[in-house]
Amino acid sequence: MSAHPSSLPDLAVVYEHPQWFEPLFEALDRHGVSYVKVPLAGHVFDPAGSPAPARVVFSRVAMSSFLREPEHPIFYAQSLFAHWEGQGTRVVNASALDIDTSKARQMSLIARLGLTGPATRVAHRQADIPKAAEGLRYPVLVKADIGGAGAGITRYETPEKLAEAAGEKWCPVGVNGISLVQEYAPRRGGRITRVETLNGRYLYAIDIESPGDAFDLCPADACLVRPGAPTLTMTKTTPPAEIIDAVERLAVAGGLEVGGIEYLIDDRDGSALFYDINGLSNFVAKPMEILGFDPHDNLVDWLVGIIDQEKKAAA
Repeated sequence: MSAHPSSLPDLAVVYEHPQWFEPLFEALDRHGVSYVKVPLAGHVFDPAGSPAPARVVFSRVAMSSFLREPEHPIFYAQSLFAHWEGQGTRVVNASALDIDTSKARQMSLIARLGLTGPATRVAHRQADIPKAAEGLRYPVLVKADIGGAGAGITRYETPEKLAEAAGEKWCPVGVNGISLVQEYAPRRGGRITRVETLNGRYLYAIDIESPGDAFDLCPADACLVRPGAPTLTMTKTTPPAEIIDAVERLAVAGGLEVGGIEYLIDDRDGSALFYDINGLSNFVAKPMEILGFDPHDNLVDWLVGIIDQEKKAAA
């Protein structure tokens, strides 16, 4: 017996940002996929009802949504997806939300897999941030636990400057009340590398260079046209095999069905430091120019495979 009426669309794309996913919608149109757009603004659900709007749901929830709307949907989406999954609906990439919603959990996972990230401490009170930073090399960065687009990352040059900021409660704090204190690592060549994965496997990688010490390194079309966004230089690259293996292990362990993982080469000692696991991939701007292919086509092909599996299981 099918859990979904045959009249339902095959796919629902659930999202917050009104423009970010136009390239995805265009790819779905190219491939002839039956889909519906489900913006989270204005959405409500009944815990005793409210079935999913399609056979398969695709989560496109951005952690940076709290920057655009104080009443952001990050935690709402977790409850909504759990509701639909409880009814038997396949919600693609809902599994990534647990790791995506906490940089502290990301750093724990990186360490648990035997990989290296910047030395990090986690605090939930501003008063504890200076103590958390003890033993770290300066400068240090303070980051919000739930971040997006480099939001709120602040660099402190000395313990005194950090103590002053914490005392005045100026340090970045996540919308969940958690802050990370992290050693600043100078990027070799001024660049970071973002590795995109699909279904736990390597898809492509790009080097991203930015002016100065910019932390807003989102490479997608919609990010690059934002007012005040830094000018980024993006170049296709192929990381060493051991980096690709590490990224794939992180993607699988973190529940990323679609997602990007970022690392940098610490210019002090040449070590690779993993520092960000991102469960939202809108892929690179100008993909044909930079990559030679459009990863949205790979994504849609994979989604179609999931839809077909769900149809067979329901038959």
